[in-house]
Amino acid sequence: MAWKVPYINYPQQYEKTRTELLELIDSTLSAGDVMLRHQLHDFEANLAAFVGTQHAVGMGNCTDALHLSLLAAGVGPGDEVITVSHTMVATASAIHHSGADLSLVDIGDDHNMDMDALEKAITPRTKAVMPVHLNGRVCDMGRLMALADKHGFAVIEDAAQALGGSFNGINAGSFGLAGCFSFYPAKLLGTYGDGGAVTTNDSDMLYRLELLRNHGRTEDNDVAFWSFNSRLDNLHAAILDFKLKLLPEWIDRRRAVAQQYHSILSGLSQLLLPPPPVKEGPYYDVFQNYEIEAESRDELAKHLNEQGIETMLPWGGKAVHQFKGLGLGRFTDTLPRTELAFSRMLMIPMHCELSDDQVEYVGHTIRNFYGS
Repeated sequence: MAWKVPYINYPQQYEKTRTELLELIDSTLSAGDVMLRHQLHDFEANLAAFVGTQHAVGMGNCTDALHLSLLAAGVGPGDEVITVSHTMVATASAIHHSGADLSLVDIGDDHNMDMDALEKAITPRTKAVMPVHLNGRVCDMGRLMALADKHGFAVIEDAAQALGGSFNGINAGSFGLAGCFSFYPAKLLGTYGDGGAVTTNDSDMLYRLELLRNHGRTEDNDVAFWSFNSRLDNLHAAILDFKLKLLPEWIDRRRAVAQQYHSILSGLSQLLLPPPPVKEGPYYDVFQNYEIEAESRDELAKHLNEQGIETMLPWGGKAVHQFKGLGLGRFTDTLPRTELAFSRMLMIPMHCELSDDQVEYVGHTIRNFYGS
């Protein structure tokens, strides 16, 4: 179907930078820079500087970034790691494959971790907490880091959707022991395939992560321990390093789109909107997604699709604990806000290629649905 307003527009996104990207790809491959070359190291340095950490380590994807960060932090069997159920299954999968026990806590109205619920869930076995900075909004990291100091657990940030977002002027990915990012094509900073990275200020984490991503191989060609293969390909790193320079401009456009949506849709009693972009206050949101809660959600989605507007249900319409194959049904009764949200949530188009007219069309099509 040819959408009037696609959820994301890859061809138009590519066309904007096609000339520069083709020149970059040609120069990188012509030089034979395929794996672990200077383009990767340049990107790692520039990403760390952007986030505000001392180090960054390129990974094959964000799932590996999360998993290997937990292993590098010493998380394993007998430990417990707390996160939320409103996240990509990758977050929970990384915890599961570390050997630790997974604990899920509820979300608040901004769809991020409820800090009251987190505080109640902490046990003596809590080795780490993995906050998810969802949709480009950073969690209340002031409260979370205070709890970490009090209880002594590690903080591994799932910042896959929040590159460039901040809380109290501190960037996502720079609060905890490690911050994990995704460069999946649809992300704020995306490549043309899979990619990820970990940021950290801890030199020991840096050492372990660099070994964990490359079969445990040391500089003298020894193998320190059983490990994995999760290197960020050099070509992807070169592409990401080029795009990183454009990211502030892209974030500005996303915030402008979010403000336009808010102006059109605020006041509708049938909707719960994400907080609007603000210039002052603790939260600087970058709007990876524009996720609303809506009465008659399924009927609204059908109406929008019929009008040529592509929408998405987050994670296909299920929270992590709602996938029966994962055996996490025991959390159903303890996640009432998550359960409610997943009966109402809908993501509408949010990307830099949207025109003002397209945003107006989406917004007024929603208002018309509700007879307003």
